[in-house]
Amino acid sequence: MIETLLPSNVAVHTCRASEGSAVQVMAEEESAIATAVKSRRREFSIGRACARAALSKIGVPPCAIPSGPHREPLWPSGIVGSITHCAGFYAAAVALQEEYVALGIDAEVDEELPSGVLSLISRDEERYWIANASAHLNWGRLIFSAKESIFKAWFPLTREWLGFEDAVVTIVPDDGSFVAQLSHKLAPATDYPRELRGRFLIANGLILTAVFIAGPR
Repeated sequence: MIETLLPSNVAVHTCRASEGSAVQVMAEEESAIATAVKSRRREFSIGRACARAALSKIGVPPCAIPSGPHREPLWPSGIVGSITHCAGFYAAAVALQEEYVALGIDAEVDEELPSGVLSLISRDEERYWIANASAHLNWGRLIFSAKESIFKAWFPLTREWLGFEDAVVTIVPDDGSFVAQLSHKLAPATDYPRELRGRFLIANGLILTAVFIAGPR
């Protein structure tokens, strides 16, 4: 499903995995989960397997995808990508850096946010929009997911931490898209856009979001 949110030249691999599922990680990846609990090891290993499967679709042979200091995936040279997982659903998306400078994907369970969380992850204007939205969907969770996708695209590009308060997301329900306005206090010298666009899908018990930033033409 998440592949429908991305251009055709972005390679995507998804899978459903049961609670006991796990796969072997490569030696270079082991340090990222050396002290992790079993559930975290499972999430990491299956996510990396999805990433390798996605990379194979653009001709990249199996390789390690270690983690950086902020737990971000370190992709092979010339590749951008993103990994997500929730409730037994796993996905990875990758593309050539010459075509896209950044990718971000996120998957969440289609449920209301826990009590009190909306105020922590949203701005006043976003909460106002939710309160007046005509359809009764889990808009708060969608805004959370959109910001997760935005962060996954923004951080590898700028090495700049993006807080929930640094993006204002506007949902466009009619065409399954969203627009994020980023704070002007972020990296004032950067040439990267302050407005990011993404797409979303709510289906089969999941909320899925994706953001991509095309490379220079």
